[in-house]
Amino acid sequence: MEENKTIFSQILDYLPVYDFNKCVNKYQGNYKIKHFTCRNHFYVMLFAQLTFRESLRDVVVTLNAMRKKLYHIGIHSQVKKSTLADANEIRNWRIYADYALHLINIARPLYANDDIGVGLKQMVYALDATTIDLCLSVFPWAKFRRNKAAIKLHTVIDVHGNIPLFIWITDGKVHEVNVFDILFLEAGAIYLIDRGYIDFSRLYKITQSNSFFVTLVKSNMRYQRLSSAQVDKSTGLRSDQTIKLTGKKALKDYPEKLRRIHYYDVDQDLRLIFLTNNFSFSALTIAKLYKRRWQVELFFKWIKQHLRIKRFFGISENAVKTQIWIAICVYVLIAIIKKKLGMKESLYTILQVLSVSLFEKIHILQAFQKNEPQIKERCPCIQLNLFDL
Repeated sequence: MEENKTIFSQILDYLPVYDFNKCVNKYQGNYKIKHFTCRNHFYVMLFAQLTFRESLRDVVVTLNAMRKKLYHIGIHSQVKKSTLADANEIRNWRIYADYALHLINIARPLYANDDIGVGLKQMVYALDATTIDLCLSVFPWAKFRRNKAAIKLHTVIDVHGNIPLFIWITDGKVHEVNVFDILFLEAGAIYLIDRGYIDFSRLYKITQSNSFFVTLVKSNMRYQRLSSAQVDKSTGLRSDQTIKLTGKKALKDYPEKLRRIHYYDVDQDLRLIFLTNNFSFSALTIAKLYKRRWQVELFFKWIKQHLRIKRFFGISENAVKTQIWIAICVYVLIAIIKKKLGMKESLYTILQVLSVSLFEKIHILQAFQKNEPQIKERCPCIQLNLFDL
């Protein structure tokens, strides 16, 4: 019965143990480990993310207060701060990165039929990167500038459900366009990218992979207009042109035709000029598609505000990457639970409610029921007044 299990235990039931063990065995994560296994480590860090713990001491004190309730999930002994710190430093971060990819493969089909508002069957992905600032004296391995350290999360989001498909963690000096050198491009897919990713040699790789891209035009782009198509200006469209690059290097890097679409957003009084290699979609569809790129920005905002990826429990590169990948596991796990239980609440609401009810022995859905407390009516007093005259 779910009522006899804590909510934390019910959450862990959505984690495939077999796949986790495969990841551990791949990197020999439990080699010479007797008590605090990779699975225990993962559960403890999962707890830290779900309950917004601020430090290792905070995690250990809170967990040990609930030690009797953790016994049945495999954490049989008291968790020590030094043991948890060593695990963050030593356990290979790739274990949790690979496991996050397993969870992503579970989550994506659950959201595959979600409507993104453009009526397309093709897969749509949004690319972007976000920088997390660090202290250079504490994290010298992540040197960014002369007096600053930082890491960068290069991310590809599946717009259906905002599930991260690909994450690459680098130091802050790595430019965004380098992601195309290691990214597997899916034929027929549409990639929504910021103008910072414009590198025509890399954009041409997308075209050669039979994929499509939509981006914004840089102001200094040199081109020649070959033809123009009629547009309905009442929709916000201003022009739909077929162009060819004229810059010597740009033309060498991208020798084929491109499409340039001018769109005016009335609501925001904003003019946008899109560049794409797709000639089959309508110009208005291209404009609507690019609005979905904002989903990756919302993903970055969400994980930075609601998960622990800005303050770290360790200072080594391994500890930082471990914490980030486990945070991604938490995000995807909540998305899986939301879909499998048919919950209408937002991911933010689900996370907040779970954070304060992890050790209650009720079904997860009961934690979201809005039952107002019943106030019992007081019985009228029948006690006689002793001093009544």
